[in-house]
Amino acid sequence: MSNNVTRVLVAVVAIPIALGIVWFGGLLLAILVAALALLGTRELFNLAEASGVRPLRGLGMLLAALAPLSTWLIAGNPSGGFGLDITGNSPLGNVVVAIPLWLLSQWPLAAAMAPVVVLSGVLWKRAPDQKPLAAAAITLFGPLYCGLLPSALLVIRYGAGPEKSWAATWLVFFPLVVTWLCDSFAMWGGKAFRGPKLAPTVSPGKTRSGGLSGLVGGTLAAVAFVPMALVPVGRGFPLWQAAVMGLLLAAVAQLGDLAESLFKREAGVKDSGTLIPGHGGVLDRLDSLYFVLPAAALLFRAFGVL
Repeated sequence: MSNNVTRVLVAVVAIPIALGIVWFGGLLLAILVAALALLGTRELFNLAEASGVRPLRGLGMLLAALAPLSTWLIAGNPSGGFGLDITGNSPLGNVVVAIPLWLLSQWPLAAAMAPVVVLSGVLWKRAPDQKPLAAAAITLFGPLYCGLLPSALLVIRYGAGPEKSWAATWLVFFPLVVTWLCDSFAMWGGKAFRGPKLAPTVSPGKTRSGGLSGLVGGTLAAVAFVPMALVPVGRGFPLWQAAVMGLLLAAVAQLGDLAESLFKREAGVKDSGTLIPGHGGVLDRLDSLYFVLPAAALLFRAFGVL
């Protein structure tokens, strides 16, 4: 079976599942994002170790999983504010998580303790000849890159509507569809027009024509998505705004792709992993979305969509 066929088959199975989980929302969606954060952080740490840096794996992966779960507790709080009980729906029924009020209301200060915890771990676990500075840096960067950035999906999801909401679901899928179409148009345009390389030292296969094609594809996807998916559920917005957001998100998506390519180039590997047939690893699949999701959340708020 060819790689392209495998990619399509995986997408045919994965997209409806993702659609259902985003629609359902609640703890189930938070757990999915946390699981992806764990897997992505593991792959990033593998790349770091291939480059001679040993992060604190357990601590970094724990922090990565806490980022989306904490975001869910704050952004997904159905009471609209901070409280002692945070309730969410799951396939197992009603789930109540008791969280101290002071911890939720002071979450920036609690998050600021992460560097303290990581540096304390490095002080304990890494000798001066074991690159402690690099170990601390990648242990902190992993949760930020693979855990915090994709948590913007939860901010969009819960800023757009309640659980089991198609309006909120399609708004989440707006940046996803823009990213997927940008990637497809970039691949098609690069093969069709070829020409000068976009970033030869980072990703030799990418061309400027492919990059421009990706911008066009992302813009067209955004403009088409609004009347097709958002207007019918009452979340439409002007097409000129969709075009601006599509263009910017397509540009950001390609930066995210190149950033991950840079990491792999340093580590000397083609793919970050083999978890997803035809797609490589979690980082290979989500690299663009790490940049796109927080950018989309900011654009939605800037244009009054959220």
